[in-house]
Amino acid sequence: MVAVAQHPNIELVTYAEVSKISGYIGNFQVQIKKKAKYVDWDACTGCGLCTEKCPTKKLKDEFDLGMGIRPAIHKLFPQAVPGKPYIDADNCRKLTEDKCGVCEKICPVGAIKFDDQDQYVDYEIGAIVMATGYDLFQWEEAYGEYGYGKYPDVISGLHFERLVSAGGPTLGHIKRPSDGKEPKSVAFIKCVGSRDDTKGKSYCSRACCMYTAKHAYQVKTKIEDSEAYVFYMDVRTAGKNYEEFYQRALNEGATFIRGRVSKIYPKGDKLVLKSEDTLIGRPIEVEADLVVLATAMVPSQGSLELAKTIGFSTDKDGWYQEAHPKLQPVETFSAGVYLAGACQGPKDIPDSVAQASAAAVKVCGLFSKTELATEPMTSEVDSIKCSGCGLCVPICPYNAISLKDIQERGGHGHGPFTRTIAEVNSSLCQGCGACIPACRTAALNLKGYTDEQLVSEVDALCL
Repeated sequence: MVAVAQHPNIELVTYAEVSKISGYIGNFQVQIKKKAKYVDWDACTGCGLCTEKCPTKKLKDEFDLGMGIRPAIHKLFPQAVPGKPYIDADNCRKLTEDKCGVCEKICPVGAIKFDDQDQYVDYEIGAIVMATGYDLFQWEEAYGEYGYGKYPDVISGLHFERLVSAGGPTLGHIKRPSDGKEPKSVAFIKCVGSRDDTKGKSYCSRACCMYTAKHAYQVKTKIEDSEAYVFYMDVRTAGKNYEEFYQRALNEGATFIRGRVSKIYPKGDKLVLKSEDTLIGRPIEVEADLVVLATAMVPSQGSLELAKTIGFSTDKDGWYQEAHPKLQPVETFSAGVYLAGACQGPKDIPDSVAQASAAAVKVCGLFSKTELATEPMTSEVDSIKCSGCGLCVPICPYNAISLKDIQERGGHGHGPFTRTIAEVNSSLCQGCGACIPACRTAALNLKGYTDEQLVSEVDALCL
């Protein structure tokens, strides 16, 4: 999640996470946990000497999905900004065993700080842009016919993306994870977890068709005399020049087979894929050195809890719900909270960039005003009827209702006393009316829709 400050002096907060959020549009209070880096980034020059000399070098690199290795002190990923390292506290021998400390000894500017601690910092925020991204569908738990993740040469499209990257674990050379050999035949399976109501998700993940076509094209261009087989249900290429690229992959020799793979099993050093070519109506078997699965996009871990904390809704699959799919595609039902990228649903890079730009413009438009227009049809509380039971508080989907104490004068010689009643924040209330039937004392009403107003409307119609 990215928080945009209300004042012009915007601070870049890195290697941190949001721990608490409260408030409303223009007045958000955000608590950010700055995690201990054990490196003073103000003093560090990013020379990389500590990374080279660290003796703990054989840790699995999370950015390379476990296919590469890294030292205990490293950058989050090669293109990280700022390009400075941090220490993995769980695997650093100095922090776990009080041994080593090589990085501290060789650092030319004394940037290593083993006594660093987590810090909690509070910020006043005017608007929030949600950009929590996505995770990959856990196909290993659902698709036993593909080996339950036991075959090292059955990988996801994201694994393959790291293999063909020049900055990846193999420096751009396509190699099998099992033995490091160059595969001569690669099979791609689309819609693993997507468009599958029985074991996966019902929606289409949108980006899979195009990146699979790209991967098949890369196999044909990077590996001489190679074969690329693509098993598909449908090919969806809705985008500028997308269909042309798909045709290019076909013309370069990639073989597209319409049918779902029913089983994968090892045979020697190869993998056998059992399927059916539905265009000719015959079962087929394909032997491949490497199998790449186009797995579904799913909401990122923790995104649902974050949505509940801020106070806006998600759809049935856990994606963040926009206020209106056509008229308000980057806004949520919580004023001042905007969406960007795959947190709203599966997207490719152009759509994510376009939505991020739209969200940034919405924030700029919000900050350019001195006054805010609010929803006129909001709930209101009759303080005389309200008993302060609090049943309406958890009902409100926008966290617009809270309880407060008020002082009232006592009668018949009694002194003043304190009473608890409900209070509606009109900046947060969207006028949904969900709180009204929950109120047992009928103390809540929707402006413009009170019983008296509705009766008056009926009387006027009957005249």
